[in-house]
Amino acid sequence: MNETATDWFLHPQGLCDSRHVGRGSRIWAFTHVLPGARIGLDANICDFVFVENDVVLGDRVTVKSHVALWDGLRVEDDVFIGPGVQFANDKTPRSKRHLATYPTTTLRQGASIGAGAVILPGVEIGCYAMVAAGAVVSRDVPPFALVRGVPARKVGLVCICGATLKAEPEGYSCPAGGWRGSAPCAEMRCGR
Repeated sequence: MNETATDWFLHPQGLCDSRHVGRGSRIWAFTHVLPGARIGLDANICDFVFVENDVVLGDRVTVKSHVALWDGLRVEDDVFIGPGVQFANDKTPRSKRHLATYPTTTLRQGASIGAGAVILPGVEIGCYAMVAAGAVVSRDVPPFALVRGVPARKVGLVCICGATLKAEPEGYSCPAGGWRGSAPCAEMRCGR
């Protein structure tokens, strides 16, 4: 993590109190990053985002506008968080009551969270999983799963490229990039 603002961009109307922002990252207008937050390399934090102290963002993470990232959130590399995604970090919230520690919510490498989804505290979104727009995630999501609805339910599998995989007698195929195999995995290669 670089500690000089010369290696990363802060919009003149953004506020970043953290000294742990990776080289090449961009923090845009009306975003506030608290001092304990850690942001990896080449991250893009769009307008109107709030990042609390106990938040870790990996490399090449994209956080679209109107998102609050609360204490206890861990985001691995290459994750996409769509506009208006809501994270909760307290299962039994009350005004003026603060927990000593917050449940850990983890977004694994390459996961994508669609616009307006709600992620409840303490869940894990598996690597390269896809959460549809508006879904309410109340339990863990397996790697490469496509989930949607309220509550979110698994409705399929996605390729590493993000396309929905097609089930075939011998396994799965990606209609977008031509990948074929018995099951999706992090080592899969797609032509998309």
